[in-house]
Amino acid sequence: MQTVSPQQSNARIAPLAVLPVFFDLRGKRVVVIGGSEPAAWKIELLSAAGANVAVYAEEICEELAALSSTSITINSRPWTATDLIDAALAIADIEGDSEARAFIAAAKAASVPYNIIDRPEFCQFQFGAIVNRSPVVVGISTAGAAPILGQAVRRRIETLLPQTLALWAQLAAKVRDDVMSRLSPGPQRRAFWERLADNAFGPRAPDVDDENFSFAAAPRSGRVTLVGAGPGDADLLTIKAVRALQSADVILFDDLVSSEVLELARREAKRMLVGKRAQRESCAQNEINDLMLSLARQGKHVVRLKSGDPMIFGRAGEEIEMLERHGIAVSVVPGISAGLALASRLGVSLTHRDHAQSVRFVTGHSRKGVLPTSLNWTALADPATTSVYYMSRRTLPGIVAELAAQNMSMDTPAIIAGSLGRADEQIWRGTIGEAVEAVAAFPLSAPTIFAVGDALAQGMRNSLRSLHPEHRRQIHR
Repeated sequence: MQTVSPQQSNARIAPLAVLPVFFDLRGKRVVVIGGSEPAAWKIELLSAAGANVAVYAEEICEELAALSSTSITINSRPWTATDLIDAALAIADIEGDSEARAFIAAAKAASVPYNIIDRPEFCQFQFGAIVNRSPVVVGISTAGAAPILGQAVRRRIETLLPQTLALWAQLAAKVRDDVMSRLSPGPQRRAFWERLADNAFGPRAPDVDDENFSFAAAPRSGRVTLVGAGPGDADLLTIKAVRALQSADVILFDDLVSSEVLELARREAKRMLVGKRAQRESCAQNEINDLMLSLARQGKHVVRLKSGDPMIFGRAGEEIEMLERHGIAVSVVPGISAGLALASRLGVSLTHRDHAQSVRFVTGHSRKGVLPTSLNWTALADPATTSVYYMSRRTLPGIVAELAAQNMSMDTPAIIAGSLGRADEQIWRGTIGEAVEAVAAFPLSAPTIFAVGDALAQGMRNSLRSLHPEHRRQIHR
């Protein structure tokens, strides 16, 4: 096995376009000039942050009129320079350059940081996109270059942070003084805060037991999470999988897990390659089991990161049984299996009301690296079933021979996919009769699946419609 470290930059911090800072506005006076919809949003935001907002506008929009807060005072008149005196911040919605310059001059004279909405050239500070789990507040800035991109980043972060995170942060603020006074510096305090942080990314809200400090003096109990990494594309990871990677102490990952997936893991997590792939040096399953057990007994959160879904041809059952036998807590996070990823990748439905009423996921090799002798080829040759053969690069000719022996038509649609979801992805579309020759162009080490069935025909017609006829059955990278 091999320990892999994330790439480190020589610089302690890369150059910043802007410096993220956070204003404490509770009970402080903030001036807003203008009563437009953009101004109304800023006013509502400032009020939510605890500011006493003084608005100066001759006309106000419906949104602003509908705001109900004792912290908002509307002055129905033009603003003057003296209105900015003693303000913590000054924000304005001004279109004309001459008035904008007058506003800036007044703000500078009063030593007040200023912002003119949607005019970055007239701003000392900017509002970013916000993820609100107060007291956890995440601010996102693109330095005014691409606000829509900032909103997209916000949406991505929103999916990663559970709504209950706010309650856990409130609990942290509540017990902080007690933690500092009752727990010794070092391991005890770290144990308490690490457990709170782990729970904060779980599905539940805190309860009174989470204020109990006694566990911090006890040895930390380890656990293992089996996580499905999908076929390779990091965008196909589940939110729960990302959270597991972000809380891991050690990650034991397969050779087929992509570097893009590993990049989502916690930087401090130790990464250990325990991959198993045909014709390559690899770890035995008993070695992986022993390593998981040893690390969990040290109190580590171990993530066993498997390509695809851990419960499909991933030997997860053996690992779960071993861990439970030794009293180690184990949980499973599902992933997108290669067969399902192939279907979505090509827009091919694995089932069809008229052609296929069932789907089979079939292992393409046994412990000995050949076709399993226990496969029911009569059932697999059923034209009303779509079959997806995993790990079938070497055994595909044998699969075709067995199907032919069951009188399955050699014109049955077939797809071969190798390294699905990766930069070196290969996909071939054709018929069973052509597949034996086509698979020779796929590397022996490539993770390969072979899909067979009449239901694939419609999807293949759709996906090939834009290709020149002479290219329709060759390999596409």
